[in-house]
Amino acid sequence: MKAILDDAAGYVKPMLWAILLALFVKTTIAEPYRIPSSSMEDTLLIGDFVVSNKMIYGGKIPFLGWRLPAIREPRQGDIITFKWPGDGRTDYVKRCVATAGQEVQISEKVLYVDGIEFPNPEYSKFEDSNIYRSGRNAIRDNFGPYRVPEGCVFAMGDNRDRSYDSRFWGPVPLELIEGKVEIIQWSIAPDEGAPDISMADLSSIPLTAFYSALNFWGRIRWERTFDRTH
Repeated sequence: MKAILDDAAGYVKPMLWAILLALFVKTTIAEPYRIPSSSMEDTLLIGDFVVSNKMIYGGKIPFLGWRLPAIREPRQGDIITFKWPGDGRTDYVKRCVATAGQEVQISEKVLYVDGIEFPNPEYSKFEDSNIYRSGRNAIRDNFGPYRVPEGCVFAMGDNRDRSYDSRFWGPVPLELIEGKVEIIQWSIAPDEGAPDISMADLSSIPLTAFYSALNFWGRIRWERTFDRTH
């Protein structure tokens, strides 16, 4: 029995160390994220898997919540990963367009920071040609002036008309920012034609698995693999 326990311990210990190392890397050094929405198009697409550099802003030590010394704070233009201030749990990816003390204003879709027009990112876009001056979309197209509080940044999506961002829920505190998106690891296009799994029809499970395996390689966006973000 002792030999069996010793053998089991010999397997368990390396596994525990591997888990702890993976957790340390994920929380302190770098973490992959999958882009689930169109808010950062066309810089980041639905189905992109990106790598967030956590060391640059100071990675967190697992379980303790302590931060390592930061290389620098977020700057204008950085694509950042953070926990949504609304619940402190949901992962968001947006672009930092202004930092503490800067004044943000949007006039008829044009973004100004400290009175200077903020250049649209290379792959940003506007999907709605209408400009709203009243109603629920007014804040989307005409916002501010608003001064970013200390210890915060103002974040917006590159798809300006389809992004739920700081215009609607306020600035992002620095303590909620986790990293800077550096690279697209790989990308897979959504497949709206894929069959749905239905628990009422168990045969849908192997059919869906077969469909996914058959079409998987064709959905990979090879040209985006290891592409630097902008």
